[in-house]
Amino acid sequence: MPKHPTVSPASVSLYDARPFFEKALQYGVQHGILDQSRLDAICADAPKGMVQIARYFGNEFLRPDLEKARDRIVNLVSLYLESSCGGDLRLAAESLRDHSFLSRSKGGSEMLKALQALPENTVFDTHPGAVDASAPPKGLAEWSLKSFADYQAELARRMPLQQEKGAALWLAEQLGLDAEELEEAHTHAEAVIRMALLALATRRTAWPDWVAFEKMVTALRKKYPPDATGRAATLPIPIPARLPAEFRAVVQGLQQSVLADLPRILDASLPARRVFAKDSDHHHPPLLGRYFWLEDMASEMDHHDRAISRAWDKATGGNCDDGSLLTLLVCVAAGAAPKTLLTEKGATALVRKIQKAGAKPGFEPELARQYLLDHAPVQYQEAYLQLWADFVDEAQVTLQSDSAFAQQDALALLRRECNVTL
Repeated sequence: MPKHPTVSPASVSLYDARPFFEKALQYGVQHGILDQSRLDAICADAPKGMVQIARYFGNEFLRPDLEKARDRIVNLVSLYLESSCGGDLRLAAESLRDHSFLSRSKGGSEMLKALQALPENTVFDTHPGAVDASAPPKGLAEWSLKSFADYQAELARRMPLQQEKGAALWLAEQLGLDAEELEEAHTHAEAVIRMALLALATRRTAWPDWVAFEKMVTALRKKYPPDATGRAATLPIPIPARLPAEFRAVVQGLQQSVLADLPRILDASLPARRVFAKDSDHHHPPLLGRYFWLEDMASEMDHHDRAISRAWDKATGGNCDDGSLLTLLVCVAAGAAPKTLLTEKGATALVRKIQKAGAKPGFEPELARQYLLDHAPVQYQEAYLQLWADFVDEAQVTLQSDSAFAQQDALALLRRECNVTL
């Protein structure tokens, strides 16, 4: 008959449902590691610890709280011994011999507090307000009764989150951003890391706001156009050489996600705002939230105002005198191409268009009014609207007249009020 394999006490412990502390205690007694004096000391310490734990989590005078405190102290000691001794019963028994029972309990408690200090997610949030220092940290009561396997699983989940936030903060600091600013923005680590990699790849030295980010994307599109087959160019996204080794793995993972986003970022067929906005087409979910830029309303308003001014200057040719503006607005109201200067021939054609009989009016002042609201710089709109309203009050009857001399009168009006060349 084949011999049964030798089963060691340590391997038996894997199939033993008792708390690890009890297994270590029994092992220590059986192997002469723990003598009677040491057992007496543990028996003396345990009730003290139970009362302290019952008081901390509830009431030391209530029997249910004391019974639960017994489970907690055994579990805390078990957590510490199994973790610090790697599941080795001999090492655990020696730890009970060389150190007090209460110190092992405190060790387990510190492990759980350190676990709970790790982030539950990658969001940068403002720190909570002052809490009662004598009260148990939130969730500690529940965790003090959980198994070592639960502890290991939660530690394995939270450690990468801690590394992501640490990496994000390190990268943000390279571009002049600190933890407080990230918390105020309520952003998350992944978006910070992606933006940092993109910004550093374009040699930026400061964290971008939307205006700067939009310019950055525009510049990248010019520098890295599609190749002859229409495929997006490959932009190098290096990882900073000075990045601490502990953060390298998590940053490499997000580096790949930036590279995957590049074809859309470099696609000049869509404005950058569309690519990163909520209304991006349904075939390609928006990149909003994947990259973090600073919200600087003053900068965005200034950029918006300057963009409007440039567009208005282009529409008016830089001519803001009353004649040029009225010429432009008469063209718009007549449904013609906007111009600030008309030839005699062009003015005649415009009058014919205005006075042509038909179901639709040839002159609609509201079109020009809306044009001003849509395109004129805000600081000038009121004055321009008043200029247009005064003109319409005086000129509309003449422009839309059907009298025998209607065309001559309308042309005379345009020559007087607008820019008409011979």
